[in-house]
Amino acid sequence: MPALPEAKSDLFRSLGHPVRIRVLELLADGPIRVSELRQATNLEASNLSQHLGVLRRQRLIISSRTDGQIQYLLSCPEVLPLLSVAGALLRSSLQSTRLQLAETKDTQYQN
Repeated sequence: MPALPEAKSDLFRSLGHPVRIRVLELLADGPIRVSELRQATNLEASNLSQHLGVLRRQRLIISSRTDGQIQYLLSCPEVLPLLSVAGALLRSSLQSTRLQLAETKDTQYQN
């Protein structure tokens, strides 16, 4: 088993694509069929399959077959608070940048 820092790095790498983030967010509401994931992501089946494979290997999602159709569901719902914290960090950073820009504009007008 890889050391904890390496395992964390692998986890964050698996989250390092917008499509994979979107898939996890979609699965937050419950299981979704592959056809619905394709429609929601506008991806070809092969491309979506690659992204799903990354998430499966990281054990974040699992698949099951229902009525002959494959559906995916979160196997590790603990990832959702992680995504929420990432969103909060980004919003905070954006707000900080906006404040800095406003201060810069104020300084320019005063000179």
